[in-house]
Amino acid sequence: MPKLSQACQTLMISAGLAAASMAGAAPAKESPAVSADPYAWLEDVTADRSLDWVRAHNAQAEAELASTPQFKQLQSDIRAILDSDAKIPGVEKIGEYYYNFWKDKQHERGLWRRTTLAEYRKDKPQWETVIDLDALNQAEGENWVWHGVDCLRPPLQNEKPTRCLIALSRGGADADVTREFDLSTKTWVKEGFFRDEAKGALGWIDRDTVYVYTDFGAGSMTSSGYPRIVKEWKRGTPIEQARVAYEGKPGDMYIAALRDHTPGFERDFVSRTLAFYNDELYLRGASVSLTKIDAPNSANKSAHREWLLLELREPYEAGGKTWPAGSLIATNFDDFMAGKREFTALFTPSERTSLSSYTWTKSHLVLNVLDDVKNRLSVLTPASGEWTRSEFIGAPTFGTLAVSAVDPDESDAVWLTATDYLTPTTLSLAQIGARPEVLKTMPVFFDASKDVIEQHFATSKDGTRVPYFLVRPKDLALDGTAPTLLYGYGGFEISLTPAYSGGVGKGWLEKGGVYAVANIRGGGEYGPRWHQAALKANRHKAYEDFAAVAQDLIARKVTSTQHLGIQGGSNGGLLTGNMLTQYPDLFGAVVVQVPLLDMKRYSHLLAGASWMAEYGDPDTADWDYIRTFSPYHLFDAKRAYPPTLFMTSTRDDRVHPGHARKMAAKMLDADKDVRYYENIEGGHGGAANNAQAAHMSALAFTFLWNELSGK
Repeated sequence: MPKLSQACQTLMISAGLAAASMAGAAPAKESPAVSADPYAWLEDVTADRSLDWVRAHNAQAEAELASTPQFKQLQSDIRAILDSDAKIPGVEKIGEYYYNFWKDKQHERGLWRRTTLAEYRKDKPQWETVIDLDALNQAEGENWVWHGVDCLRPPLQNEKPTRCLIALSRGGADADVTREFDLSTKTWVKEGFFRDEAKGALGWIDRDTVYVYTDFGAGSMTSSGYPRIVKEWKRGTPIEQARVAYEGKPGDMYIAALRDHTPGFERDFVSRTLAFYNDELYLRGASVSLTKIDAPNSANKSAHREWLLLELREPYEAGGKTWPAGSLIATNFDDFMAGKREFTALFTPSERTSLSSYTWTKSHLVLNVLDDVKNRLSVLTPASGEWTRSEFIGAPTFGTLAVSAVDPDESDAVWLTATDYLTPTTLSLAQIGARPEVLKTMPVFFDASKDVIEQHFATSKDGTRVPYFLVRPKDLALDGTAPTLLYGYGGFEISLTPAYSGGVGKGWLEKGGVYAVANIRGGGEYGPRWHQAALKANRHKAYEDFAAVAQDLIARKVTSTQHLGIQGGSNGGLLTGNMLTQYPDLFGAVVVQVPLLDMKRYSHLLAGASWMAEYGDPDTADWDYIRTFSPYHLFDAKRAYPPTLFMTSTRDDRVHPGHARKMAAKMLDADKDVRYYENIEGGHGGAANNAQAAHMSALAFTFLWNELSGK
């Protein structure tokens, strides 16, 4: 079973959950701050006046950045990378087939397709198309974007799965619809389960019953814009007659439910998410009674077969011991529900290590640990109540490693991926205890032969050691002239580890640029403590860390202010917005993407209320510290600022496009050096297809190179 507290948060702010449907695009909720804001009209997402402003500034940005042959070539190169049919097709095993969702030049919105393992091992597998999203859009006159699939596991092991719930989004928004699909006939089920467009989902209980959490009408959504009620819905009955399984409070964040279909361990769970990293998990009994799993709200709670695992974010006293934050501990599920508190420590963090992830196979648990932001794998095996530990045989020693089970109910096989900034990703199939079999290797998309990867550590204002990765030419002259792009995020316990990007390689490294990634506090590189160190009133520590990395790059003479640019999106857009307003003399160019910027209004805009555990509540005394990292309020028309590009999406129903619109308008009216570009589609990712993604990337890289290269 997935970690339900995370499963209910899979649309985080780069990881954020989203709000009510953008259909109709009503203005954001009012707050006292709006009346004093001369740019509040830009929060009306699809108003003619707002879109006229957007189109005018889009045209100006296009005229400056997108008209040259160099731009067109870069856009074409990035598009070719995104459309390449040589990319690794990641697969999910459903029954006897291996399914993949695929986009390329001929299939802009994508194909959901399947093959066998024998075919998948081949260089050019034969694929069977299950759903052609482009054809569906043409037939229905829609602009559907794939949002995922949940297929029902048959009750008998030798039965083939036939029914799936398909989520589709208009234009890439987080709001989506759910439709029932028949795998055996490859057709939509007539009069099947259907959920109207909203935030939420359907989840299988059995062939004729689902959990539904969605917008049921007035009062059914939380203040964050997510489902407040989950119901049990029987086939053939109106959704209005579905039986309530759990009803949360308006101030909750997200209510959901799921069934664990593991044979012999079928269980139903209800999750009440109060805020990020604050959730209650309930076991739903046969009599539909709910029993709370009495573990800390801050812990990730997951059940697999007979085991309950707790991933701790705070110290936990149980069984006569205190288990430190960052630990992974295990106990027998039934014993725990009966009141016993006997745990085994599966992982305990150190100053340099944290738990990145774990995955179950049928008989083993694979741990993925970060050691100074470098992955290390190990295998734990439970037997007769004891756990034994062994090495993961054949794991690469370089780069970022990711492991996921092929079928945790039936086998001990795992998918293993390995990558770094200069090495194309490889995908291997491994049986626990045997050497991995390399199945796929991503093609080389840029010339990396002249570059090298390094890891350095900067010292932040309070003395904290902050790691960062540096990708540079081997023959780099340390004279401070290298065009350097520094990227960061620093929020929601998200770790930035090395990954191969054809776009970064083609758009930046191949030109001779230097690329750096800062592992600042607020992220998860050193576990919960690293995240919690930059929450709320301590948010400034993330920005001090990022500034320290920038200053270290300058001190090493890798680059200098006029050649140093920064880029970040979502929470990373808040980061770069603060760098822009608090450290304007440190940078030569700034890219701010799908950002939060008006921190007085953020909790009133779309999904913003769900992030108050990260930033605080601006409608309380918290505003005293929040205002110190609200770029919209820190802007000073009398100060000089580096050239800036704001980028967002009209269809972003997670972080409101009004943030970027208003900040750009305020700076433009003060005659600052600002460009603005807003994609009309795309959701929080900024693009709904490869053509849009290539265009957005080319705009950012062209702007940065123009400003930082001195050419």
